Amino acid sequence: MSFPTVVISGTKLAQEIGTTRSEVWRLVQQLRTLGVEITGHPSSGYQLQAIPDLLLPEMLEPLLRGTLFGGNIRHYYRAGSTNTIAMELAGAGEPEGSVFLAEQQTAGRGRSSNQWHSAESTGIYCSVILRPARPPADMLVLSLAAGLAVQSAIREIDPQVLTDLKWPNDLLIRRKKFCGILTEMSAEATRVRHVVVGIGINVNQAGFPAELEQTATSLRMTTGTEWSRVELCAALLKSLDREYRALLADSEAQVEILRRFEEHSSSTRGRQVRIEENGGFEGTTEGLDQRGFLRVRTREGVRIVYSGSVSLK
Repeated sequence: MSFPTVVISGTKLAQEIGTTRSEVWRLVQQLRTLGVEITGHPSSGYQLQAIPDLLLPEMLEPLLRGTLFGGNIRHYYRAGSTNTIAMELAGAGEPEGSVFLAEQQTAGRGRSSNQWHSAESTGIYCSVILRPARPPADMLVLSLAAGLAVQSAIREIDPQVLTDLKWPNDLLIRRKKFCGILTEMSAEATRVRHVVVGIGINVNQAGFPAELEQTATSLRMTTGTEWSRVELCAALLKSLDREYRALLADSEAQVEILRRFEEHSSSTRGRQVRIEENGGFEGTTEGLDQRGFLRVRTREGVRIVYSGSVSLK
């Protein structure tokens, strides 16, 4: 990767990694099966032509130096759920800033035990471990900050893509969902042991199963072009690093996150919604309270939505 245009002899490669030419040949064949394009020149050696858009630590770590997330990235070609893996390892002492990425999830999860469709090597399926010195009541704000981080990362790569934040954990494009955030934590009464923030982004999907066609979209379907998942994932983690550091360092950051979330969401104020909670009710949104919960005005007065599905009308 450091010399992508250079033809390098098998002998030279063997010397560099302390092995034989036949082992170099075997490793090259293995890389080819993973989608790495390497041409072989019988008289002179090997030349790297192209690498697949895989979310490998070797690809991401150089882009994340200086952030919380650059030191411990785990990559899986197939996993059940990155959130499940992260929660288990966080409980076993895995350090803050650990990142878990999967090319495909077989049991991806959203809120309320919903399944997250995780097609192979087309989306970003990412979970991170955080250990904020904050009370459990503040963790909704962290989830809202993650939504802002996703929005910022996409804007950094293509400012023409207009995304909309839907409380508490979805991002939409033209009223269709392309990103979901699942925040889970282990906590005591007054302190958080660890938090796992899971982020699923539909990036290069060209279509969806019939049951999702009316509600789901992807960045590729929106723009008509394929996105670099490595570039977007790096932008996402750098943006999340900024949001998280600001939240911990500045006592006013929580107020600012709530203000920005309302500013970048079309549905937190003046929108008719239906809340599927406690039998369900309807009303008009009136912004977020100081903890980040949604305020909805009904015929009986203002109600605070603590959980439940929010349907836009």
